[in-house]
Amino acid sequence: MAGELNGMKVAVLATDGVEQVELDRPWQALEEAGAEPELVSLEHGTITAYEHIDKGDTKKVDTTVADADPDSYAALVLPGGVINGDFVRADADAVAFVKAFFDAGKPVAAICHAPWVLAEGDVVRGRRMTSWPSLQTDLRNAGANWVDEEVVVDGNLITSRNPDDLDAFSAAIVEEFAGAEDADDAED
Repeated sequence: MAGELNGMKVAVLATDGVEQVELDRPWQALEEAGAEPELVSLEHGTITAYEHIDKGDTKKVDTTVADADPDSYAALVLPGGVINGDFVRADADAVAFVKAFFDAGKPVAAICHAPWVLAEGDVVRGRRMTSWPSLQTDLRNAGANWVDEEVVVDGNLITSRNPDDLDAFSAAIVEEFAGAEDADDAED
């Protein structure tokens, strides 16, 4: 994995209640592949991750979503967690930030409850995707073709169901982000 994403700047959008393992494992995969992930959140300071319903580690926020420029990032990762997913989708700046990645055709990866923000941003219509099972009705109502699979790649969108899928999700992130960077390099 080392070097595929050499120097790629990746936004990781999360807030309090993010599922810790869904933040940590993709972050680690990105770093191991040479990317430079940055924690983008709703407020300055720190966020508290959760291990299911128990408080976990705190994480330092690099920048707020209101201050972050989507053009500064090559890709976006949206970790899950019920609380995180609900708070992020309720923040207009966060929804606009996510939508900007789709408007620019940049790769976006979302796991578990994170696809809620994708539905809120109206970017799932006609997309094949997966999520935590309880979101399937929301995603179908937003126009997605929801499937129960470990990882789904539909164009620039990578989705996964839950922490059990993290190995496949992290591998898909690195592979798809590297492919997007290669395509960008070919255009330059």
